[in-house]
Amino acid sequence: MNRPGFTSVFAEDFDSYIDYRENCGVKAEADYTDLRKLDRFLASKDLDAKRFPPELADEWMLPLPNESPLGHYKRINNSKRFISYLFVKGYEVFVIRDIRSPRTDFIPHIYSKDETERYFRCVDTYASSINKYHAVQLPILFRLLCCCGTRIGETLFIRKKDVDLEEGIIKLCETKNTKERYVVMSESLRILFLEFSDKVFYLLNDEDYIFRNCHGQRLRQESVEDIHTKILRHAGIPKNDDGPRIHDWRHTFAVRAFKQLSDMGYDMYVSLPVLSSYLGHGTIMATEKYLRLTLDLYPELMEKYQNHIDKVFKEEKDERQAD
Repeated sequence: MNRPGFTSVFAEDFDSYIDYRENCGVKAEADYTDLRKLDRFLASKDLDAKRFPPELADEWMLPLPNESPLGHYKRINNSKRFISYLFVKGYEVFVIRDIRSPRTDFIPHIYSKDETERYFRCVDTYASSINKYHAVQLPILFRLLCCCGTRIGETLFIRKKDVDLEEGIIKLCETKNTKERYVVMSESLRILFLEFSDKVFYLLNDEDYIFRNCHGQRLRQESVEDIHTKILRHAGIPKNDDGPRIHDWRHTFAVRAFKQLSDMGYDMYVSLPVLSSYLGHGTIMATEKYLRLTLDLYPELMEKYQNHIDKVFKEEKDERQAD
């Protein structure tokens, strides 16, 4: 897709922002439509300086004619990232607030215990004539997604220097919300990672990505998604347009984490901000959907937390009415 041309006073900054996003490994094409809308909006205001005052921000926050709730949500979120980028550069801009994600009927796939076992039997025996390195790296890659709840994008950007095998900690530097964070491996995963490092790390420099293709370059997400589809087929797990997706390992991790915390006696609502921080979510609201999903999957927990649920959902309803 060709990069769009920008015409507002921030034209050069739009281009540099896209360069920045692409250098971070993000497919900036997904942002083009919303950035063009913001550029046209700014150009229509005939600004004589690079600024984004509160009155323009208020106008930009309003839904556009015939704009769906999801389209409004994506436009504002994409815009906020760019405006935050301008703020860091020192421009006089008003950083717009978050808006709630729209309600959706989509329910992610939560892998069952049986599906998980079948899936990883296929992962551990996966053979590729194109990239023999897969036999070594795929068992680690997919277990990070399943056992640590990492996103596939941030996982593929792990470098050798980010891995502390003595402590069993991995630093995630290139993340969705640009928030560096750490994930902790279980002892069994750390031992498996040690075996992987013994075979691979001596070939790598500290700045090298640990998951690579047959050319020694960073493994691409599209390639992993193709492998995921093959593994599902070999494992006998039906797949359709809605999943199971790679990202559903992250959903599965979150649900299992909430269930485990509850079994250990922790109040799940007290655990909510802890898990939110661990997952790298921008807001608590992004994590709350996993809590609801956990309660749906484990009805016995619903009665235990009914008072909390009634209180939280009532506050949310009141807040929505106030908005």
